[in-house]
Amino acid sequence: IVANKPADLAALNALNFDGTDVTVEAELKNMIFTIGENMSIRRFDIIEGTTGCYIHGGGSAGVVTKFDTACDATDAAFVEYAKNVCMQIAAMSPSYVDRDCVPASVIENEKAILLSQIENDENLSKKPDAVKEKMVVGRISKFYDNNCLVDMTYVKDEDMKVGKYVEVTAKDLGGSIKIVDFYRYEKRE
Repeated sequence: IVANKPADLAALNALNFDGTDVTVEAELKNMIFTIGENMSIRRFDIIEGTTGCYIHGGGSAGVVTKFDTACDATDAAFVEYAKNVCMQIAAMSPSYVDRDCVPASVIENEKAILLSQIENDENLSKKPDAVKEKMVVGRISKFYDNNCLVDMTYVKDEDMKVGKYVEVTAKDLGGSIKIVDFYRYEKRE
């Protein structure tokens, strides 16, 4: 995949398996026949730049995170930081890096659901509209805390958000760090 950069799964399956004259698709069929288990290649991502990775639980989940950094990515402290961020993603399964990554349609849908819940609650439905709006804003903040990586509580230090961990690490390493994107893979996804 890295050497040939196929555009999609069809292009990948048509490539020769590394070091052979057999296609990836044919090699996969050979492996299925040999092992006796049904397997498939469902997706792949090509990630270029500074990355960190983590594989959890003997391969039950894997994460690759891309960073934009002025820090030395080979520094042991940066490598440890990158692994910690990947572990956070493996454990907490965020949907987005930060609030800016959340599509407006998702937030509008979430607001509609929250307003509907308030309207269907006998006690809350009687509240003034301004109070209902504040309730929705507060619950949207919780949505960000549960779905955006940098807004999540950092699992290794519950007094800190992941965004603060990024900031502290960047300061300690004397540079800047930004989490650009992440890719989470789960067995049988």
